[in-house]
Amino acid sequence: MHPDGVQNTASHRQLGRREHTENFPVALKFLPAAHRESLHAVYGYARTVDELGDSYAGDRTAALRAFAVDLDRIWAGDEPEHPVLRRLCPIVRRHELTADPFHRLIKANLQDQTVTRYRTFEELVGYCRLSADPVGRLVLGVFDVNDPETERLSDLVCTALQLVEHWQDVGEDRRAGRIYVPQADLTTYGVAEADLDRDRATRQLRDLMTFETARAAKMLDEGAAIIGRLRGWARVSVAGFVAGGQATVRALRRTGGDVLARQAQPSKVDTVRLLVKAVAR
Repeated sequence: MHPDGVQNTASHRQLGRREHTENFPVALKFLPAAHRESLHAVYGYARTVDELGDSYAGDRTAALRAFAVDLDRIWAGDEPEHPVLRRLCPIVRRHELTADPFHRLIKANLQDQTVTRYRTFEELVGYCRLSADPVGRLVLGVFDVNDPETERLSDLVCTALQLVEHWQDVGEDRRAGRIYVPQADLTTYGVAEADLDRDRATRQLRDLMTFETARAAKMLDEGAAIIGRLRGWARVSVAGFVAGGQATVRALRRTGGDVLARQAQPSKVDTVRLLVKAVAR
């Protein structure tokens, strides 16, 4: 096998393993092959950008900027060098996807290299507009859905998904030197940054995480109206994302706010039940 083929196969396997750790189904197994391939290509791109920003061993800023240059080869009519981008190339051209959402994901990871705190919830939502909302726009794009209200609802769902992931990972993010809980909220609830280093959450932190979970759940519930605006496989696929978020909210609530001592792992059974309920509704 050609070396590129070996690299592609290994990369696809690694991405497949990462998909299983997500809160939501990236590409439901019963979707048509073309839709599954498109969604896997988009996921592969987003995951690769995150890994360059979070775990690349060298200069992460330089790596992200080089990846952005390689990305732009798609719209210039050239062949990208990175295998993930080569896989993405025909999807972009088939669905006439624009470069902006792809570049916003890179911008989010560039921001991660210098910003480790967010003063207010509004600032955190601004970060989610870069790190999460573009993924929803790309999912809609591969189903050839493009209207302002559906995109607005998609943004709500994606921001909520990003928020509940942050609330799952409070301790892990702290160990990595990042705090996504807004500084203003820490102050309001009387939580010190050092409290995030504990094995168990203080009462104040439990109260804060209960509040943050409820705020994300409200956003997700509002965004869930997107399902009623979609048809066919787009409806089923997006319902999977919404259901995954709702199952994660349930998992967070089961911790009683103690996200340090208890892992908020969403139940796949919950996700399937919520998916069926959402599509049926």
